This record gives sequence, structure tokens and C-alpha cells, in this order.
Amino acid sequence: MRPPKDGMETDFEVRCFDLNIPLGEYEKLPKNPLWFVLDNLRSAFNVGSIFRLGDILRVKGLLLCGNTAAPPHQRLRKTSMGTVDVVPWQRFDNAIDAIRHLKERNVPVWAAETTTASKPYNRIRYPRELAIVLGNEALGVNSEALRLCEEIIEIPTFGFKNSMNVASAAAVLGYKALEMMQSESGDVEKRC
Repeated sequence: MRPPKDGMETDFEVRCFDLNIPLGEYEKLPKNPLWFVLDNLRSAFNVGSIFRLGDILRVKGLLLCGNTAAPPHQRLRKTSMGTVDVVPWQRFDNAIDAIRHLKERNVPVWAAETTTASKPYNRIRYPRELAIVLGNEALGVNSEALRLCEEIIEIPTFGFKNSMNVASAAAVLGYKALEMMQSESGDVEKRC
């Protein structure tokens, strides 16, 4: 129990620690069957946030495409809080090459984009493994890359704008994907 603060006693403690195992041991832990393909994300801060998310979700990897910021990049390292050292990542010239790379390995690839053919992210059955393509906030996902994807999903919006920050969208979609994968199979990895 925490000591009283301003006269309020709490019956919980805030966890403020990282996983307490050596990096080599952490790297051996199984990864969840989820990838993010980042298609020309212009903001190193967004990419750094997605690296942090990738660590939290323990994804199989990030595929950094086109002009997406990649390590070593000072702003990316700072925003990622060092997770660029623990999240697997690969560099590709473009999202099309990344998608083909995944498809050669039989990984289903979906795009997150607002189109007339998009399905709500929360009303679709998720596969046991998945890669999600995320585009930049100005141009979205490359149209040729969209055509290579098995599904196009979107997060419903209720405001004036029809899209949200790409790192926020990655969090919504990543957690939903793992939730659905876990409910289907029960084998999504927990913290350790």
C-alpha cells in the first residue's frame, strides 16, 4: 500500500519498471504474430511511437518502407525510448516490396485506409497471423500497395477529420488484432 498523499490512501502501486531480464533473454521470448508495414511515414516521432508500441505488443517486426525514418535517427531513438534496439525491423525501398516479402512467407496483409471498400476494424475476423500496412497522414497507403492487400480496414471516425494520428491508429489496430488472435487461438504471448 502506498503511503497517504494529501490525505488520500491508495490500495495500489503504480508499476514503473521495465522487464527485469537480460536483453539476450528477452530477444528469445516468442513474438506475437503481428507486423506493421510503415509506408512513407514522414514523422520520426510517429515512427518512434510505433517502435514503442511494437515493443509493448511484442510484434514479430516493423517493415520500414520508402522515406520512413529508420535507425539510426536521433528523434526516432529518443521517441522510441530505446526500443529500436529490441524491436525487429527491416528496411524496404517501398511498401510493395515489403508486402511481397510477407506474402512469400504466407503472412496475410491488410491495409488501414479509409476507402469505399474498407471494412470496420472491429467487425471483421482476424487471421492467426497478420501484417497491417499504415500510410502517412497526408497521402495514405500507396494505391498499388492497397491492391496487393487481402483486406482494407478502417477505424470509424466521428469528427470533422476522417483519420487519426498514425501511431494512435497503430495502437487501436494492434491491440484489436492481438485480442482477436487470442480469442481465436488462446496462444498470444503475454508479458513473459
